Parts: sequence; C-alpha cells; structure tokens
Amino acid sequence: MPAMPAPIQKPAPSAIEPIAVAEILERADVDERFIREILNEARQSDPAETLVAPLDALAADIRKLSGTFNRDELQSLPAIELESLERSWGFYDNQVAAWRGRLHRITARYSEAAAELAERRAAWEATRTAAASGSLPAALMDRMNAILGEIARAEEALSGRLDSQLKLASRGNAVQAAVDSGRNAVRAASDRFNRRLLVIDEPPLFEAWSNRAPAERVLSTLSLQWKLQSEFLAKYYEVYAWKQRALGAVALVLLALLLWISRRSATLASYELEVQSVPVLRRPISSWLVVALLGVLYFYRDAPLIVQQTALLLAPIPVLRLLPRRMYAALGPWPYIVTALYLIHRFGFLVVGAPFLERCYLLVIGVLTLAALLWFLLRLRSQARSSFVVAHPALFRSIGSLFVAAIVAGMIANAVGNVSLAEALTRGVVVSSYMGLVLYAANEVLSAILKLLLAHPAESGLRIATEQTEGLLQSLGRLLNIAALAVWVVAALNSFRMYQPVAEWVSAALTHPFELGQISISLGGVLLFLTSVWVSLWLAKMIRIVLRDEVLPNIELPHGASNSIATLTYYAVATVGLIVAFAAAGFQPSQLTIVVGALSVGIGFGLQNIVNNFVSGLILMFERPIQPGDVVEVSGTSGTVREIGMRATRLKTSDGADVVVPNGTLLSQNLLNWTLSDTSRRLEVNVGVAYGSDLKRVLEILMSAAIATPGLIASPAPSVTFVGMGASSLNFGVSAWTNDFANWGAIRSNMAVRVYDALAAAGVEIPFPQHDVHVRSISPEARANLSPTGSRPAG
Repeated sequence: MPAMPAPIQKPAPSAIEPIAVAEILERADVDERFIREILNEARQSDPAETLVAPLDALAADIRKLSGTFNRDELQSLPAIELESLERSWGFYDNQVAAWRGRLHRITARYSEAAAELAERRAAWEATRTAAASGSLPAALMDRMNAILGEIARAEEALSGRLDSQLKLASRGNAVQAAVDSGRNAVRAASDRFNRRLLVIDEPPLFEAWSNRAPAERVLSTLSLQWKLQSEFLAKYYEVYAWKQRALGAVALVLLALLLWISRRSATLASYELEVQSVPVLRRPISSWLVVALLGVLYFYRDAPLIVQQTALLLAPIPVLRLLPRRMYAALGPWPYIVTALYLIHRFGFLVVGAPFLERCYLLVIGVLTLAALLWFLLRLRSQARSSFVVAHPALFRSIGSLFVAAIVAGMIANAVGNVSLAEALTRGVVVSSYMGLVLYAANEVLSAILKLLLAHPAESGLRIATEQTEGLLQSLGRLLNIAALAVWVVAALNSFRMYQPVAEWVSAALTHPFELGQISISLGGVLLFLTSVWVSLWLAKMIRIVLRDEVLPNIELPHGASNSIATLTYYAVATVGLIVAFAAAGFQPSQLTIVVGALSVGIGFGLQNIVNNFVSGLILMFERPIQPGDVVEVSGTSGTVREIGMRATRLKTSDGADVVVPNGTLLSQNLLNWTLSDTSRRLEVNVGVAYGSDLKRVLEILMSAAIATPGLIASPAPSVTFVGMGASSLNFGVSAWTNDFANWGAIRSNMAVRVYDALAAAGVEIPFPQHDVHVRSISPEARANLSPTGSRPAG
C-alpha cells in the first residue's frame, strides 16, 4: 500500500478542521495521488488469496486429528500418547498463529489506508460545509466534489477487499477454535491422568488376566500410533526444514572441531594427564554423536516424540564409550545396567493397547530395576572410598534410596490397580537414571573441549589467555555443572509427571507480588535482579580485562590513559547493567525516584565522605596523577599503587602490607609520585677521606667507581663534588641516575661498595671521627699516670 504523505497531519476525529482556501488545490493534488495508488493496488490480486490454500490444508489436518480420538477415548490413553497428542496440537496452534499473523499484516495495510481515506474525506466534507455559506469559486467547488467522488470509489474498492479479508479471518478464527478445543481436550485428559495417580482405576493384577486384549487390538494400536507419528513428523519437517539445515551445519562444524581437537591432543604430550585421559580426545566420533543428539533434543524439543526417543535410543553406545574409567571403577557395570533398563522400558510400546500385558511388562521392569538399585546401594556401602563417590556418598545413597522407595511404591500400585501411578514412578526412575548418564557424558565432552582449547594458552600470544585461564576454566566448569544439574532436574520431574505442577507452583511463588507503598516486588523479580547484577558485573570485569591487557596496550595513548579508560568502562557497563537489572526486576521510574530520594537524604546526613571519595576517584581517573605501578608517598606512607578504585586506592608497601587510602586524601594532601613522568631516580653516596689526601686523585677514584657501577645511565652522567671540610674528614658527594627504579636500593648499595673498595685499593684513608680533649684540672695520681715516664708520685 502507498506510504502516508508526510505533510498530511492526522487530526483528531472530534476536531476536523476545514482546509484553507489557499491550500485546496495543493491538498487536492496530494490526495488524488494517494487515491490513485489505492485504486491501482485494489485492481491487483488480493495478497490474502495466497493464504487460502494453507488455511484449507491446516483445517483438513486439524479435522483429521480431531477425529482420531473422541473425548472418552482420550480419557483412556496412556501418558506417552497424551504427550504426543499435546505436541501435535501445539504444532498446529503455532501454525495457525503464524497464519493469522501473516493475514493480520496484510489486513493492517488496508485498514490503515481505509482510516486515512476516512480522515481525508472528513476534512473535505468539513471544507465543503464551510464553503456553502461563503463565496467559493465554482472551479474550486468542482475540484472538491471530484476529490470526494474519487475518495468514495477508493473506499468502495477497499471495502470489498477488507470484506473478503475479514471473512478469511473469520475462517481462521474457526480453525483456531478447533485447535483450542482439541488442545483443551488433551489437557483435560492429561489432568485426569494426573488425578488418577492417587486413584485405583483398574482391577488388581491377579484379576486383570481375564481382560487380555486380542493381538489384533495391539497391532491396530501400534499401527495408529505409527501413522500419527509419521504424519506429524512429515508435517513438522516440512514446516521446519530450516532447523534441519541449521543443525546439519552445526553438526559438521562440531565434527571438524572434535577431529581437530583429537589430533591436537596427541601432540600435547607434556600437558596435564587429566586432559589426556578424557575419552573424548580418543573417541571424537562418539563425542560428536553425544553432543549432536543433545542438540536434537534441544532444537526439536517441540517435535514429535519419536524424534527425541530415537535420539535417546542412539545414545547408549557413544555414552558408554565416553564415560571415564574412574566411573566404571567405582560403579562397576551400573552404567550398562541403567542403559539396558532404559532400552527395555522403551520397547514397552510394543504392548500398548494390551492392558494386562502392559502391566506385566511394567512389573518385570520394576523387579529388574529394584534388584539393580539394591545392588547399587550395597556396592556404594562397600566401596565408600571410591574416588568417584567419595565426595558425595550421602547424595548418591539418598537418591538411590528414594528411587528404591519409588520402585516399590510403583510395584505395589501396579498390583492393587493404580496403573497410572505405577507407570509414572517406574518411568521416572528409569528415564531419570539414564538421563543422568547422558548428561554426565555430555558434560565430560564439553569440559574436555574447553580444557583442550585453553591448553597452552601462551601459544596464542594473548596475555589474557595466559593469566585468566585457570579462573576461566573454573567459571565455565561451574556453569556446565549447574546447567547439567538443572537439565537433569527438569528431565526427572518430567519423567515423574511432576514438572507441570512444580512449574506452576514455582511460577506462582516467583510472581506473587509483595507491595510496600508504591513499591511492588516479587521473589522472581529479586532473583532476576540479582542474576542481572551478577551478569553485568561479570561482563564489566571481562571487558575491563580485555581492554586493559589486550586492546589498549596496542594503542598509543598518554601515560595512564589505558587504566583510566578500562576502569571507567568497567563502571559504565556496571551502571548500565544495574539500570537494566532494575528494569528487568519490574521497577518503574517512579519507584526508582523513591530510592534516589532516600539516597539523597542519606548523602545529606552521613555519606558526604563517601561521595567525596567517589568524586575524587573520578578526578583521579581523568587527571591521572597516579597510575597502577607508580611509587608514591602520601600521609607518611609510601608504597606501590596496586589498584585505583572509585572510593579508595590500594598501596602495597615495601614491607608487604596493603594500605587503603581514601581518594579524597590523595587529592587533599601533598602527594609525592616518584614515577609519574618516568622511572629515573637520583642516587647519592656521601664519603669522607682523611685530611692530607690528594683531592684531585680522590675525585678521579670516585668518578671511576661510579661509572663502573652497573645499572647507572650515561645521561645524566655521574658527578662527584667536593662538599667541604668536616671536623674529621674531607667530604665528597657521589651522585648518579638510574632508570631501574624497582632496584634503586641495590644499585646504590653496589655503588657505595665500589666507592669503598676503590678508596681502599688506592690507599686513601677513611678516618674515624677525631676529638681534642682539653683537661683543666686533674688529680696528682692521674697526672702521674698520664706523664711520659709513667712515674708515680712519692708517698
């Protein structure tokens, strides 16, 4: 449809203004072009006609699916078939919604054009009404009437087009109602099945043998299931063909990556044995199959159940090949037992439609599972020191005990006639145990890939890869473990048919509002806020590390600018993340003003120093009087700057102590920075020689000793000066410069040693302090002792 002309303003319907006389001709030309475009569009085929055939196909498929089971038959279907039907109805619900969205986009164009025509017609009619009482030239009146006639024709054309589109939309609504009805019926059957979990709805097992279904019924049930699944699968792949292409491309890239990793791992002979021992490095095809099958479970989570069941049936061999040896050493054949139980349980679809055989099959699985669980618990008790379970023995025993109780309860329920509960408990234990193995193997694959990709990071030439590898591996490892645990919990709840009620309960708890005045918060909002803050701080930290260690050092910037840019970026990203976190938690701007007001009052009463230090930190970032690595002196404390924060700066003293200095102190007091502009420092050594020494010779000796000292720079050159005549010596000063500020103390000590050795080798005396003592009175005995002859007085 034509775009709306910019000069035309849409007046409110209640305030239509007549067109000014001077603008009638110009406005008529604009409206005429607009009307012609609408009429030309109306002469072409209706784009909504392309949606008729897809709607007919959807309606036929939905009618066919609706006629498969009536409501009474739905009530007797097992849980697996109800879940399959729920997926089918969900698929058609999405398809009808997408069809209605396309129709809405088409209809909206014509609706907007019709509304625009109505507004323009109202403006021309208001102009004609206003001109009827005045003197308007006949030519303008004719032009006005012609435009109104063209608008009427355009509205008629649009009316017919909109009428057909609205009829098509009505048909779409009817199809949507059929989908809603079918989906609600399946949900009602599922709810009834869940309510039957605590109801005995079948005769006891010893009485059910007489209710054996004929083989024809079993075969017809299997045939119907296969027909429904195959038809649903064909429709699904027809609609979502892009998923197949996307997953195929990802799978090929993953296979190439795993083959490269396997080849590279063979060359890392000196790397950690933990990485080399991971089976994924030796079995890339099995690793690829496990990850690809998990991708199928994720990408096709709304696909027919046969897709996911097939993926899980293909997983046992690669999963068993990828489990580490320590797991087999600890658990023995338990992984094989769990896999066998899962396969036996999966083949239970062969007896669907025969209630007695199905219950017997379920009982056999329960007996086998119970025996396996009891053996597993006994092995755990006897192998409590195993390297695999020593960290969490209580957890394994608790889960095993719960599974034993569930299996026993399922067997009792099967025997007394509560088949729904027996099926849910048995399926939950077997499927959740097998999913634990699959997820553990997948976690091993992903962990090994991460470890090997980050192995020998120094080869990449990135300093960040070298310095942050250990922390990055730990963080990613924790995330993988948390994700695997979360997926297992969801799978276990779904297997026990507890996911829906638990999800509804959790959703209600998280969304329950707590109101305090104008502020309304919920537990989910608080958790979302905390998660958003953590993510924003982590992201800000990673951006600062990348800027500081990789990007900014490669750019020519003034001294200290890189640290200021990285730090300011960190706080900017953190601030934006905090604002986003408030928005994600549901806080409105009006609610945030309350928080800001409270902060303002707090600042006014007791946070002046904090604000002062914060502003001082910003000044330090922009003026850059100090930078990390500078050696400074402030308030009698000297040390190396380690970190400049927004509130305080951390110094590391020569004694190894960390001193936190508020930023306000750095700006308000005298600050001595030894390394602001450069790292050079002047060294001085003062020495005195005995009176009578040759001054020129001493000057030459001292200069030679200074020049020969390692670590001193040639410019400025060392200098030796005769300071003056002291009480006991002739004093000299030796000064020199060094650029090695970190070792200036050792260099000065070395220069002093060389000065002393040079003077000693030249025979120049370094005198002791001398004092003349004048005695005014003394006893005869002391005088006799001090006399040259040493004679003692008589008597």
